[in-house]
Amino acid sequence: MATSSSRRPGVFAIRDVRSLITETAEEGHGLKKAVGPLQLTAMGVGAIIGTGIFVVIGEGAGVAGPAVILSFVLAAVACAFSALSYAELASSIPVSGSAYTYTYATLGEIVAWIIGWDLILEYGVSVAAIAVGWGGNLNAFLDAAFGYTLPDAIAKSPEDGGVFNLPAVFIVLAITLLLCRGVTESARVNLVMVAVKLTVLLFFIVVAFINFGTGNFQPFAPDGIDGVTAAAAIIFFAYIGFDAVSTGSEEARNPAKDLPKAIIGSLLICTLFYVLTAVGAIGVASPQQLESSDAPLAAALDQGAGIGWAAAILALGAVVAITSVVLVIMYGQTRIFFAMCRDGLLPQRLAAVNQRYGTPARLTIILGVLIAILAALVPLSEIVKLVNIGTLFAFVLVNIGVIILRRTRPEMPRPYRVPWSPVLPILGVAFAIYLMADLPLATWIRFVVWLAVGMAIYFLYGYRNSRVRRENATGTPSWAREDGEQP
Repeated sequence: MATSSSRRPGVFAIRDVRSLITETAEEGHGLKKAVGPLQLTAMGVGAIIGTGIFVVIGEGAGVAGPAVILSFVLAAVACAFSALSYAELASSIPVSGSAYTYTYATLGEIVAWIIGWDLILEYGVSVAAIAVGWGGNLNAFLDAAFGYTLPDAIAKSPEDGGVFNLPAVFIVLAITLLLCRGVTESARVNLVMVAVKLTVLLFFIVVAFINFGTGNFQPFAPDGIDGVTAAAAIIFFAYIGFDAVSTGSEEARNPAKDLPKAIIGSLLICTLFYVLTAVGAIGVASPQQLESSDAPLAAALDQGAGIGWAAAILALGAVVAITSVVLVIMYGQTRIFFAMCRDGLLPQRLAAVNQRYGTPARLTIILGVLIAILAALVPLSEIVKLVNIGTLFAFVLVNIGVIILRRTRPEMPRPYRVPWSPVLPILGVAFAIYLMADLPLATWIRFVVWLAVGMAIYFLYGYRNSRVRRENATGTPSWAREDGEQP
């Protein structure tokens, strides 16, 4: 029972960073330290390079022309500000949960719940949509390589005229079993897939530069700076995924040093490959040829360089690329959900770690089954836009979190520090808000409805069962404090 003098923490109770780190080994809820810098960087590259570069380059070229090359650079710069903030918080708070955990340590419980609930939607819908895309690319590869495609009845969801999307279900359940098996095994498989898809992109770049010409670069920017920025807003989403690296904080062997390197390194590697791919694509195909194709890179080699057989190689690269994205994003989904369960905001028993594999296997299986059902049957064409707004919302809060922690906890160890703070975090907030403002009203309405459902769950369950309040009932621990108080 709480004493009359004890004060029940309010909805803005903040988790102290020291306790967040030390409690991870308690009660069998600590995750196995098994991931090094190479695997973490590969996770970032695995999450970023997916259908984006294989598809979005055509859309960007249609808007900006050859200046789409600059759009890739501009989008990378927009992401870089948030990547630096993620790097600082990941090195300072090496605990599973990513933006949810960072927000809990800076803005308070209710804001953390909002961002956690947002990330559950973002990652869950993203995995389902990517799995559907995996099925489509698998069919494209089978067609290009063997002249065979799966029947629509088992290859498409009801939304697209099928009955049941079997390939989407297969890839989700396969990744679920791999994630249950262990983070070491998952990281090794991802490393192989990242090597394969980078090799495929390198193949495209080499072939494109061998057949390179300058005729398609004129006029370079037909719509000026407006075209470059408009294309950057589209291309921005080809970079989403580097934040998934931070969900592996707790399983990193040396998070203070390795996480910043992995977050920033994966973004730099992807930017280099994206820019070289864009230059090569324009060098062999016109912007109109790229825009008119659903597979612009294959079209560039087929129509521009006359290498039709390359379509099968690029289709295989797309399948592997999407597989690694499913793996890393689903990994991030389970770790965020795991952190929320461990904090008591969702049923804590789900956070039990399998003693044999060192993973939250029960939670992983439950999420895998739900996402498989979503991918197989539910229309995703509209709700997938929620991935964009959810990601940008997380970017806003992470950048704000860096600024707040610098003021409220100046003494906190920061192995990596964002340079020129608060200027760069403020720029990160500005870029994210700018891109959010461009999203359609229907997306905002769905987002608000989802958050309203989340708030109902928080006050009916999360607030009552929060670890902050349960432990405070027997005396306020050092980490249960109100916003603005010093621990």
